[in-house]
Amino acid sequence: MSTDFKLDIFPQHDPEEPGLGTTITSKILLDEKANSLHTVRDQGKLSINNFATNADPRALNDRFLKANKAAIGNSVSLLEGEEYHPLHGPMKKSGPLISGAAYCISSCSMILLNKIVLSGYNFSAGISLMFYQNFITSLVVVLLSLSGRVSVEKLSWRLIRVWIPVNVIFIGMLVSGMYSLKYINVAMVTILKNVTNILTALGELYLFRKRQNSKVWTAMFVMIISAISGGITDLSFDPVGYAWQIINCVLTASYSLTLRWVMDEAKKTTKSRSLNEVSMVLLNNLLSLPFAIIMIFLFGEWHYVIHADVLELPMFWVVATASGLLGLSISFTSMWFLHQTGPTTYSLVGSLNKIPISIAGILVFKVPLSVSNLFSILFGLFAGVLFARAKMS
Repeated sequence: MSTDFKLDIFPQHDPEEPGLGTTITSKILLDEKANSLHTVRDQGKLSINNFATNADPRALNDRFLKANKAAIGNSVSLLEGEEYHPLHGPMKKSGPLISGAAYCISSCSMILLNKIVLSGYNFSAGISLMFYQNFITSLVVVLLSLSGRVSVEKLSWRLIRVWIPVNVIFIGMLVSGMYSLKYINVAMVTILKNVTNILTALGELYLFRKRQNSKVWTAMFVMIISAISGGITDLSFDPVGYAWQIINCVLTASYSLTLRWVMDEAKKTTKSRSLNEVSMVLLNNLLSLPFAIIMIFLFGEWHYVIHADVLELPMFWVVATASGLLGLSISFTSMWFLHQTGPTTYSLVGSLNKIPISIAGILVFKVPLSVSNLFSILFGLFAGVLFARAKMS
């Protein structure tokens, strides 16, 4: 990835679940492209009306079509989810492959490293781990901003006040995700996350009157069956872990439903009337730090952290730091991949990416499996891909 690549092209992504925030980004991007297309068309109509009295209609129409062919073509391509590549030569062919591989590796590694920290090292302070990871992310973004590598919107109290509600949901989403991953194996966490899609669709129907087609509802029904059968056949079933995962699904859906509204309000508080992805990553992670400190003392984690023997292991800090850096890497690589391909490709790859994550989680942590549980996991992965394809249609 070139160091000159600008990270202020698309709005935001979601830090914990790869693909969530950028799915929202895709919708926003499509809306913006649709508005651009209508603007071009409206301007074309005005231009023809203004100059129709001074030029031959056929010649004017030919000139207008040639002048706007590229702009309209690009907008239509992005609206239809086709891949658009501004690059030429070898980079045009290798860019999507490299960016896609970077995104998949980052998201897989992030989940596996979190599982190692929480279960492998038996680290019980999920809030403290979140604080450390968010501190690492904030520090890196600030350093990149000071060096001029990324563009970050200037923070103001007005912007912070608008962003706090979604940030509180963001913190709850991260903490609940940490604790669910501690008690549940990676494959089942991946399958249970499908419930988030169902809650989001129901929220969109209730709040925004957005209806889904029959294919989407069919895919969601398959998701429900796979989640229930997966829980029943899970040999390492833990009610505490499943409770945390249900909370995580509710908060993740709430985050996606409120993010768009908060983004629109936040843009009004900035001088540029825009808010890029990096600014939102910094906002989420930086604002979470004081809340995390309060919760660490409120839930008594500070006493555990002070006396935890695992903190004396250098390798623990290496893994924890790497997981924090990978959290930021997911934000950048997902945005890079979306820029190189398009919303359609990104959404499908995000769903297919759950397959290697589940397989790696089963093999690395030697999860006990039965034939019925394995079938439930495969069924859930199939439901995720089916859902992505249904949403594309």
